Amino acid sequence: MRNNPNSKLVKTLVTHPLEVALCCILIAMVLITFSQVVSRYLLHVSLSWSEESARFLLMWMAMLSAAYGFKTKSHFALTFIVGRFSAGWRRTIGLLVTLATAIFLVVFVVKALELTQSVMGRIGPGTQISFAVPYSSTIVGGVLMLFYVLRTGWRDFLGRPHHNDLI
Repeated sequence: MRNNPNSKLVKTLVTHPLEVALCCILIAMVLITFSQVVSRYLLHVSLSWSEESARFLLMWMAMLSAAYGFKTKSHFALTFIVGRFSAGWRRTIGLLVTLATAIFLVVFVVKALELTQSVMGRIGPGTQISFAVPYSSTIVGGVLMLFYVLRTGWRDFLGRPHHNDLI
């Protein structure tokens, strides 16, 4: 039962929700865009909702991908400069960078909330979906980025190793 492929799939879905969401969004974007191409060039009919849907999904993909970058520590960093300092200074610099990034992300999330609230009454003409749905990606992405920055900063401060985390 331990090597059951279904249990592995369920475990992956539960332990890596961000990665699963990104994969689903990418698949949906490809299918929608391909449907539009087929519809336009083979059937000579344009889908009214496809471009807007793909744009909305792209907004979610961008914000969740940025959060994934913070999760995996794959964003740009000037490690060759910080590496020249002693371990104590590296720890202090890491703490300051984490604090500055966290402050930026808190402001980002607050402004994202304001922006999302301001577009709540607007409806997309092609999808008939409130603009609050795609704009809320900035809130979700910002909160996830803040979570991953604080988690990574805390682990770095404590000197704990990074490994594949569940969340």
